[in-house]
Amino acid sequence: MIGIWSRSLTARFVAIMLLALAFSQGVSFLLSMDERGQALGKAAKAEFLSRSASVAQLLESTPPELRADILRASGTGYSRFWVTPGFPADAAAWREDARHRLAEPLPTVATLAAPGHARAAADDEISVAGISTQAGAAEAQALDSPAWVDMPAYAWPLSRPAKFLALDDANGMGLTVRLQDGSWLCSAFGKKIVNSIWTSQSLLSLGVTALVLSISAAFIARWMTRPMRRLAVAAEALGRGESVEPLPENGPDDIRQAAIAFNLMQARLQRFVEDRTRMLAAIGHDLRTPITSLRLRTEFVADDETRERMLATLDELRAMTEATLAFSREQAAEEPTRNVDLTALVESLCDDLVEIGHEVNFAEAPRIGYRCRADALRRAVRNLVENAVRYGEPARVAVHARPAGIEIVVEDDGPGIPADTMERVFAPFFRLENSRNRETGGIGLGLSIARNIVRHHGGDVTLANTGTGLRAVIALPHAAPGEGRDADSGEGRTRGEARARLAAWHGPRRPKPAAV
Repeated sequence: MIGIWSRSLTARFVAIMLLALAFSQGVSFLLSMDERGQALGKAAKAEFLSRSASVAQLLESTPPELRADILRASGTGYSRFWVTPGFPADAAAWREDARHRLAEPLPTVATLAAPGHARAAADDEISVAGISTQAGAAEAQALDSPAWVDMPAYAWPLSRPAKFLALDDANGMGLTVRLQDGSWLCSAFGKKIVNSIWTSQSLLSLGVTALVLSISAAFIARWMTRPMRRLAVAAEALGRGESVEPLPENGPDDIRQAAIAFNLMQARLQRFVEDRTRMLAAIGHDLRTPITSLRLRTEFVADDETRERMLATLDELRAMTEATLAFSREQAAEEPTRNVDLTALVESLCDDLVEIGHEVNFAEAPRIGYRCRADALRRAVRNLVENAVRYGEPARVAVHARPAGIEIVVEDDGPGIPADTMERVFAPFFRLENSRNRETGGIGLGLSIARNIVRHHGGDVTLANTGTGLRAVIALPHAAPGEGRDADSGEGRTRGEARARLAAWHGPRRPKPAAV
């Protein structure tokens, strides 16, 4: 989960949206809980008053002998009704009596039909009257007791007055109303109101809202990050030296400005490289004339030894100029990238060197599809293999697919390179005179060209002494997803097809010389 959070902008966007939903819903629920509780309390009070009024009217319209049965039958799991001869003077005693009555279970049908039930009810009524009433002046004084509140006319459905009393419980309430015969109907209510927001409906609604919000947030995040993904792919391709089409300069201002900046950067880089390449080509071309002039003048030098040294120096200078021109021409040529079998490409190169008499051993390796500029990468590998053949034959070549990328390893049995010159040998025209000279070696551009090509592919070339020779490693990054297939057919080619294709690029192979 932490890895997804740190890598995925979509996951962060969805999480933030869900947190915002949870916070807003929590605040909304907290604000609405009080209102909901008040609404439920008002509804319960209205039900209680309506039921009490109905019971009062029913008692007045029925014979007195049925009063006890009506009172018991009207009771519910959260309300009780009874009649007292006079007004309940002591509010505290009345509350205690009401709590006892609400705690008692309702009588069953068999209990209501049992003989003597009416008598027990009457006795109970007389007992309650004796406990809850006072005589004469005491009753008149109790009517004005602050514990009882007069019900306003708009809140009470009957025309006669009624008294309201709140019980100790937050949801409990009591009512007493005077009947036509002078007795008082007492009503007690003690229903527990459940004010919970976590109902099945609210949970389902919250879940559906979170699901819809998550899908919408994921879609929006993917839509918003699509230009950034396109920019990342284009930047990676540009870093590997590929020619990238200009990004569309549309969308929001931030995305559009990023696309404009990338397109300007690419144009400036290409213009810079082209200017440097043209300058290098011009310098190499202009050097031909003075070199030729000096060579003609050298022919008139009388001293043979001096003339030969001067001619050798001019030949070396001419070779360096020609190499510079060749290098600039290759830099100016834009080879398109394509999908190739990298293993077959390296093996084909090794076979070509074997056919011309060099001892090169290639280690068999599985097929590795790679997107690159095949001719340029082939030249980089060839420069390393030819160096290994020239100064440490035999050369051993292998291709490995590593977790961090692809490695092309070239090893030889030569004298190696001093540790303090490992990086200097990649400088243009640098040569180690102890092991490489102008007669057997080149002019010092081979390693420089190889590293330049590999770095344009996003990789690098490193050298290391093995104790018995030199190891050169070309490290290339993995190809982007979907780049391991052939660009022409869309499917991976077999090793034989790849070799045939490479042969078509570089011409027919010469027959391998017979062993002597």
